[in-house]
Amino acid sequence: MAKNVSTRKGNVKNLRSHACNATKSTQKINSQVIRENGKKVRRSVSEIRTMRKNEKTA
Repeated sequence: MAKNVSTRKGNVKNLRSHACNATKSTQKINSQVIRENGKKVRRSVSEIRTMRKNEKTA
């Protein structure tokens, strides 16, 4: 089982109807399972992309 390493949380938004009623809703983050040092880790896609960009420049 993958360990959740990401510290990101989902966004909270309001769903608006035509009558302007506000209903709270959450947007979930795009998380995927990758391998780091032989262990399965769950990270957000934006974090994975940033890590890969930093590896190329180093």
